[in-house]
Amino acid sequence: MPEIKLEHVTKRWAKFYAVEDLNLTIENNAFVTLLGPSGCGKTTTLRMIAGLETPTSGRITIGDKVVFDSDLGINVPANKRKVGFLFQNYALFPNMTVLQNVTYALRFQPALKARAKDIALDILEKVGLTEFLNKKPAQLSGGQQQRVAIARTLALSPDIVLFDEPMSALDAANRVALRREIKDIQKKFGITMIYITHDQEEAFSMSDRVMVMETGTIAQIGTPQEVYHHPANAYVENFVTRHLEEKISSIRQSADI
Repeated sequence: MPEIKLEHVTKRWAKFYAVEDLNLTIENNAFVTLLGPSGCGKTTTLRMIAGLETPTSGRITIGDKVVFDSDLGINVPANKRKVGFLFQNYALFPNMTVLQNVTYALRFQPALKARAKDIALDILEKVGLTEFLNKKPAQLSGGQQQRVAIARTLALSPDIVLFDEPMSALDAANRVALRREIKDIQKKFGITMIYITHDQEEAFSMSDRVMVMETGTIAQIGTPQEVYHHPANAYVENFVTRHLEEKISSIRQSADI
């Protein structure tokens, strides 16, 4: 799976900088989380990697292929980047079964069309959804629907999978279960995943590396242990460590009652 590199990437609307001079390298097969509050630039960063948003300037490389370079006029379209994108709302077809949802996109790939059903069945087995093949999205829980969306993305064999706050609509129990499932899927498929969230606990429990963002820039990037035990500045300490300490304290108090 390819390394991802962003070099001096900026996204500006008029005088507003959503992302400013961002430099980032994501290693092969890594699970990296972009963590930060609303408006810090994490979704814009994800969309630029996917090709859904055009940077104002900079360079993005996926593997040995330059997919964007403002100086050279290169901007590879999203459907040529082999990047899967998981949206918050799952985007499943309500009138289709689980199997039909996963095979749908495969039918538009000439090289995969003949094997669409077999590919879908194999992926659904690997993510533990075989028993739901003939059910429609309304008959599934929120966590199961998200797994169908993941299966549909993986069926197209992307090099990278991007997650845009995929658990925002789930309750606490489903979020915890899906965290484990996503991490298991990442290990099973050996695929690079980039995940964005504003939830500190979610980021720390899933990630190989956490990138904390502040107003379009990187405040700190490191392992969960490095970020938690050695925050780079007051912003990181405030946003990350204090929040987690408050949450742990709250859990302990609840257990004592």
